[in-house]
Formats: sequence, structure tokens, C-alpha cells
Amino acid sequence: MSSNPTITPVPASTVLLTRENKAGLEVFMVTRHHKIDFAYGALVFPGGKLDIQDSDPELLELCGEQGLNIDDLAVRICGIRETFEEAGVLLARDATNRKMISGKRCAELTATYRELLHAGSITLLEIVKKENIELACDQLTLFARWITPSSFSRRFDALFFLAETPIDYIASHDDIESINSVWTAPSDALNEADEGRATVVFATRMNLQKLARYDNVVSLIKDTNERDVITVEPHLHEIDGNVTYTIPIEAGYGITEYTEYGGPSLKIKSQT
Repeated sequence: MSSNPTITPVPASTVLLTRENKAGLEVFMVTRHHKIDFAYGALVFPGGKLDIQDSDPELLELCGEQGLNIDDLAVRICGIRETFEEAGVLLARDATNRKMISGKRCAELTATYRELLHAGSITLLEIVKKENIELACDQLTLFARWITPSSFSRRFDALFFLAETPIDYIASHDDIESINSVWTAPSDALNEADEGRATVVFATRMNLQKLARYDNVVSLIKDTNERDVITVEPHLHEIDGNVTYTIPIEAGYGITEYTEYGGPSLKIKSQT
């Protein structure tokens, strides 16, 4: 693999929607559409790159969050916007009573605005103002930060956030960027990948492994808040078509190396 050191990683945000059932912790995942040019066909968490609207000064002021700088707010707004578009879940509060919106209202907002937002026919700011809501940026807990290796033609500097999903919220894929979706135990998603029934890229795999250590959301978020997030930019080396990733042990994934036999599972289509 040739190095592309001049390619600057694009800021991005990914949200791990979590909930509990009788069997334990689940996370919401979508299968990327084959027409998507990055990680197409893979089982991933909802997310995407930072958009200029995520830094709109008026939207930042209306987000109802104190104590975060502009960049921190913008990347959280990005995560909330992408989660609304890709999962139909809007993490927001009623601006009047400051309570999280109900599952019923979330479903109504999804039916009304999701496709319009996706198409660029309305902005998140317009939705927030029209519906008298505030984005619940404080409900996002920073879980991980991964930077795409320099050898790839498209690179992202992605922040992964945890969000406990209200029990009455209904999540669903958009049939635009994703073709399927599932609430799954992290260990089940890993088994799907190991048995060849799903494609899981390296960063997703590592974060699923970390999630799989927990059986409830409370302890997951508590432990996450008590540790530092170490940025991971994997180093790669390839031998006979097999790619080995090296990451720092300090990142907390319990390994320093992982090999993908037959080449990287992170598929990227050419920009032609």
C-alpha cells in the first residue's frame, strides 16, 4: 500500500446507540449501501462527515448545551444529525420543559423531516426552530477516536460517541445510505463477521469488542467517563496480501496487532 501523507483526515462523527434488553446490552447498526463509496457493504454504526451546517452559529446557540467549545459542539451536532438521517432517532429535548422528546414525537419528526434533511431541502437549524426543540448534545459520551490510516485514499478523523437510546424510540435504516439495520449484541455482530455473514471493518470490530465487555449501559458509560480517550491511527504492513494493523495498547482494546487475511475489509471506491 502506498502512503498518502498529504491527505488530511476529514472530521466525522459516529454514534453508538445503545439500549438494554433481558439478554443484556445491544447496539444499533446499519449495513452500508453498495453505492456508497466508503466501507460499502459493511455493518457499521450510524455516522458521517462534518457538514458546514453543523457549525452554524445560531444552531450552536440553540443546542442548549454549556461547557463545550465550538468544535466539540459541532462534532456532536454532526453525530445527532447523522443519527437522525441514518437511524431515524433524534436526540433532542423540548425547549420548553427541557425533557427528552417522547418516542412518539421522535417518530413524528422522523416521518416529517428525515427525508427532507437527507435531500438538503431543510436544515437541522430550521427543524430545531420550527419544532421548538434543543439538541441533546450532553447525551453523547465520547467513547473513541479513530483516524483512517495514511495509506487509504479517503481518510476520516472520526469521534465515536455513546448514546443511551430511550426505550420507546424506534430506530430504522434510511434505504439511502444503508439497506438494512439491526439491534444486536456486540458479540453477535462479531460472530456474524467471524463466520463470514457480515463485513466489519477494523475500527468497528475493535469498538464492538470493547462494547462486548459490558452487559448494561450504566456501567459502560460510567467506565467510559472515567478513562482517557486515546487517539488511534493504525499503522499497516502487508505481507502476501494479508494486512496487519498495529495500534497502541494504551487505547484500551486489549491488543496491539490484528491481521486481516486477504487484504483490508475497509472497501473504498475510486473518486472518478
